[in-house]
Amino acid sequence: RTGALNESGSKPGSMSRWASERAAFEASLREAEQRGELTVCYQPRVDAADSALLGMECLVRWNHPKFGCVPPDQFIPLAEETGLIVSIGEWVLREACTQTQNWRAQGYPNARVSVNLSAVQFQDADLFGTVQRALGDSGLPAEWLELEVTESTLMGDPGATALTLENLKSLGVHLSIDDFGTGYSSLSYLKRFPVDTLKIDRTFISELKQEEHGEKLVDAILAMSDGLKLPVTAEGIENEVVLEALKRMGKMKGQGYHYGRPEP
Repeated sequence: RTGALNESGSKPGSMSRWASERAAFEASLREAEQRGELTVCYQPRVDAADSALLGMECLVRWNHPKFGCVPPDQFIPLAEETGLIVSIGEWVLREACTQTQNWRAQGYPNARVSVNLSAVQFQDADLFGTVQRALGDSGLPAEWLELEVTESTLMGDPGATALTLENLKSLGVHLSIDDFGTGYSSLSYLKRFPVDTLKIDRTFISELKQEEHGEKLVDAILAMSDGLKLPVTAEGIENEVVLEALKRMGKMKGQGYHYGRPEP
């Protein structure tokens, strides 16, 4: 994370300097929303068979006046550590719902928007109310919103997870497990969770063009999804070679730079 805290990209020379720069970086992040530095971008999710648009995933970007475009893997962990992710996440959710409803009002095809929930957001006591207000204020029908939660977050406390997911599901939203294959899910727990989609982690997809081992892993995940009767989205499709490999495996949704980069 410290790479974003100085302009040269080198690590601070001392703990005191690191602490000072981190404090400044945190203060900037606290004001980023008010200063209009945060942007919601959208990446298409398509039918891998014919590239028909099925939805979009929204992703937040931070354009810092001094550091430039700060990568999400640098500022999101800081937002989680400081608790800022709750307010930032609520803003992203509202923006995504409002934009999607605007597209619907303009006559664009209905396409579900997916929004990521961090572990901190998922444990927030007001998560249900946050989602409910975002839908109500934007006018977006609940079925056009999908909430994504990582597999590792879900398995932190399976009992509490099931209850939270059931509450969210009662609103009518769709739920998906993100980064699937990287955690330690058991089939018994997965069957208890009211989820609608599994999203295969990009690391498995990227291996399809490198070795046969990658195809076996994806095949195993697809077999599990078939048993659970859950559709699958493959993340990280970046070229035709990977796409063709996925087409041979069966019907699924796809997402990645091959179809489009995240855009405002």
